[in-house]
Amino acid sequence: MGGFGTWDLASYSPERFAAIAPICGGGDATKTVYTIGNKVPAWVFHGAKDSVVPLVRSTELVDGFKKRGVDIKFTIYPEAGHDSWSKTYENPELYQWLLSHSIE
Repeated sequence: MGGFGTWDLASYSPERFAAIAPICGGGDATKTVYTIGNKVPAWVFHGAKDSVVPLVRSTELVDGFKKRGVDIKFTIYPEAGHDSWSKTYENPELYQWLLSHSIE
């Protein structure tokens, strides 16, 4: 469970991650926002036409972080379904962003 696993693992052990990029995921918004907070930068990706994992699953998490004042990146692909990882992995900006973070 890629995107769900990303959120869950980062929630379980946020000190192990410099940054995360969950793709078409979701999770327990209250728990995730509370445990990750502003400890781990996140760039979230989701396809607007995803029929497997509805967009609202990512939106709930992103909104929760924003309500706590956490700066979080969110990219929605308007025409993408569940395969939003292809566009994400083709984006060189993602790799630059990931590499710009480190565990302190």
